[in-house]
Amino acid sequence: MNPTLSTIVRTVVAAATLSAAAVTAQAQGNVEAGRQKADMCMGCHGIPGYQNSFPEVHKVPMISGQSAQYIVASLNAYKKGDRKHPSMRGIAGSLSEEDMADLAAFYASHANTKAPDTPRTASVEVAALLERGACASCHGANFSTPIDPSYPKIGGQHADYLFVALRSYTVDRNNVIGRNNAIMSGISRQFTPAEMRQMARYLSTVEGELRTVPQSRFR
Repeated sequence: MNPTLSTIVRTVVAAATLSAAAVTAQAQGNVEAGRQKADMCMGCHGIPGYQNSFPEVHKVPMISGQSAQYIVASLNAYKKGDRKHPSMRGIAGSLSEEDMADLAAFYASHANTKAPDTPRTASVEVAALLERGACASCHGANFSTPIDPSYPKIGGQHADYLFVALRSYTVDRNNVIGRNNAIMSGISRQFTPAEMRQMARYLSTVEGELRTVPQSRFR
């Protein structure tokens, strides 16, 4: 591991230790309340294979089975503008802390499977890329057990979404695309777009814990 990346990883671990201590202070969401508030989410996240068309084209990420803490952290990032996505920022901006906690509890409650401890074997080339990015150091050896619950599970997520997410950390001075995260920015900038696609394709084939729970037609 190169010295710069080693420093980044140590910073991540230290931050995760502090963040984990704060998790217990987060508002506890109500699953049933979240179910009643999820109409605005289900139009995209409740349709298997639904494709986002703006500001970039990719499948909408699977969020059922993510941790509640990650969902809250993501919504807050959209609300503050640290994640740039016009539709998501508009939705997140309308939510209170209680709303976010309730929605997060609802989607976290959809977890119904446990990822295997060991993921499918990556090619030598992809394994080297994952090692360079120290991906397992934060997201877990199986990419579904992050060291901090506010970090995402990425095993089995849509490949095109993972690619767009990785690349977004390298985008500067764009009003509708980009993510502000110093650690992920430092990691992502090591890779070419082609390398990001390779990692994303592999991660999408890993057996994970994420899924899309279809929206009821009678809702």
